[in-house]
Amino acid sequence: MALTRSLACGDGRVPSVRAERMARAVFAALGGIVEIGAVRSTGTWLLPDVSVEAFLQPRQGDLRCLVEGVRAVGRFSDEVMAIADELGYFRDHEVPAASLLLWSEGITGVPEPPERLEEPALVRRMCRIGADLQLTRLLQALVTAALDAGTESGEGVARIAEILRVACGLVEPGRAGITPADVHRMWRVAHLPAILRPASDAPDWGKAGYRAYDAELERLLQGERSGVVRPCV
Repeated sequence: MALTRSLACGDGRVPSVRAERMARAVFAALGGIVEIGAVRSTGTWLLPDVSVEAFLQPRQGDLRCLVEGVRAVGRFSDEVMAIADELGYFRDHEVPAASLLLWSEGITGVPEPPERLEEPALVRRMCRIGADLQLTRLLQALVTAALDAGTESGEGVARIAEILRVACGLVEPGRAGITPADVHRMWRVAHLPAILRPASDAPDWGKAGYRAYDAELERLLQGERSGVVRPCV
């Protein structure tokens, strides 16, 4: 999926190297979301019980919704979209404790002996932390890609809200837990201050773009708990 636009082309796409970098940021966050969701779906917090294939098989509609949403927001080409297959997060694979440690940024620390990372209590904690981190990073990656692709906030926000809705459902399967509105608030405090502070080296057009997306996301998602964002069909 190409999230960028090329100033040398009239097709609305960005140079492939930059697009690929942005796509990898999006798919890395989605990879963490899928793996965490697969762990949570077991109900046991035991890593040997995890099957990514079993988790994703009944959720193919959600995956298609994610893929098409990302393609539209970032204006990604087929070539760049193929990065998702290259990374392999959407097909069956093992989910080791080291992956959960990565998605949760090591906030829990590494116990002694390291094998204790597989204990259900630590697995559960890494999943909770990782879910917040990866959803927030997904939103940052999506907004950044949309701005670089020239996708205006009025056009991109509805798609991004839909992606977030699906991602929240994947990372907390079967639960009415974190919502897109929650993710937006976490993103705003985690990422926007560094971008929008006076000393930031972000260009003025970029700052204006992030502010516009923030305002539009707030407008759309403030009623999220009442079901304002419609499901993907």
